[in-house]
Amino acid sequence: MNENNYYSVIKKINTQSYSDEKITFYHSLEQNLQYIKNRFSVSEDITIHKLALNGINGAVISLDNMINKDILAFGVLKPLYNYHFSNIPESAINDIENKILYTDDITEIYNFEQLFTFIMSGFAVIAIEGSTKMLSIGIQGYKTRGISEPESDVIQRGSKEGFVETLRTNMTLLRRRIKNTDLKFEIMTIGKLSKTEICLCYLNKTVSQDILSELKQRITDIDLETVLAAGYIVPYLEDKNEKSLFSSVGITERPDSLCGKLTEGRIGILIDGVPTALIVPCIFAEYFQTLDDYSNKPYFASFTRILKFLSFLISVFLPGIFTSLGTFNPEMFPTLTLNKIAVSIASTPLSLMTETILILLVYEIMRESGLRMPQPLGYAVSIVGGLVIGDTAINAGLIGAPTLMVVAISAICSYIIPNLYAPTAILRIVFTIAGGLTGIWGIAILSSIVFLSLCSKTSFGIPYLSPITPFGDSVFRDVIFRADWKKLIKRKTKIQNMPGSGLNEE
Repeated sequence: MNENNYYSVIKKINTQSYSDEKITFYHSLEQNLQYIKNRFSVSEDITIHKLALNGINGAVISLDNMINKDILAFGVLKPLYNYHFSNIPESAINDIENKILYTDDITEIYNFEQLFTFIMSGFAVIAIEGSTKMLSIGIQGYKTRGISEPESDVIQRGSKEGFVETLRTNMTLLRRRIKNTDLKFEIMTIGKLSKTEICLCYLNKTVSQDILSELKQRITDIDLETVLAAGYIVPYLEDKNEKSLFSSVGITERPDSLCGKLTEGRIGILIDGVPTALIVPCIFAEYFQTLDDYSNKPYFASFTRILKFLSFLISVFLPGIFTSLGTFNPEMFPTLTLNKIAVSIASTPLSLMTETILILLVYEIMRESGLRMPQPLGYAVSIVGGLVIGDTAINAGLIGAPTLMVVAISAICSYIIPNLYAPTAILRIVFTIAGGLTGIWGIAILSSIVFLSLCSKTSFGIPYLSPITPFGDSVFRDVIFRADWKKLIKRKTKIQNMPGSGLNEE
């Protein structure tokens, strides 16, 4: 190529739009490197190591701190310099792939889109003068967090391993637990800018193929620039026109919990950079199930299940019922309790409803501040808020002790089912307002509306309240109660998009 043609090509590279990255490589190494430099522009992390390999020119392209430099030096560069290459570019690139490098993580790439994806994933790319094919070498070396116990999904009996931010590590955690070729991993890419990898995990013979196809279509329809957390894609995975407070997409930090869901026909979604997994379809009863339930005796597991359901009802309804009875039906309290509540109400300047809502809001503020602060300060805020502010407010006559106790009990109960905390916190305030304005009838009407909303809700066509409604006999085996393993293993429950309960037993 003469000098004029060369500079005309370089000018074209500098001025063209980069919206179309699927352009193939040029024969000229300098043109390819110039294109890469222009794309990264002033970015300082791009590294281009030029090579002179016995009469043939080449280059190794990578991003700083994304690769293992020791492997690059001794596993890639040293073998390349010690090999005698021919002057034929295609022969040289084939020798590198088949004879020189001792690794099976080598991929042939043919366009710049593939090149940018690989180097930004921790690969090094080898380019040779005159070849329109490059090789990506898997020598990732970026820092990752080690596997540790999940912080918000703790169990007493079971594995202490939790998901981490690295996608491949999370896939390995699942494969170690299900050593079966039926376990499939499918990787897709979402996010126009972030190009985030997500992995669909499922058991091929167990999963509903209709649900799997629908999930892939919904993921394909995701129109996001970046995906930095699991919550980014949750609205796209729920059924259309979804407006419920409750999510139909489950979430877990534990690989063993996800493996249990996969055996029931569910699909797990792992997201690169996110230490949690999403689960679809998800039904309401699953929020009350933990892995410890299946490690304890059936009678104790059933007892804890009932406690969880009661705690959920207490956390949602207790402040509202207390406000309703104290405002409209005080005669329903026992005489001694009524006298104490009456004295408390008379000694505070606010109405019972306003007082309850105020304490709920103060509690949420303290919870949020304790959550966002550094951990030692968070503990201090909790102690100061719970003891000093609460006791001082009661002694000053700003709030009543019965009201504070009701809110505290409700708050404690809400932590028993942490994944339901968000809808519980909102419903608690809404029921308190309904009880304070309209009494017990307002709570009854609002409860009916919430229940009907849950009954009409679905997750990939599966009724959200199944097997409670539509009713199935599995409610007596593994929903409110938990049967013995000998009975559970005889009739396995699988998620299927079938008419009726949506649960298929075999």
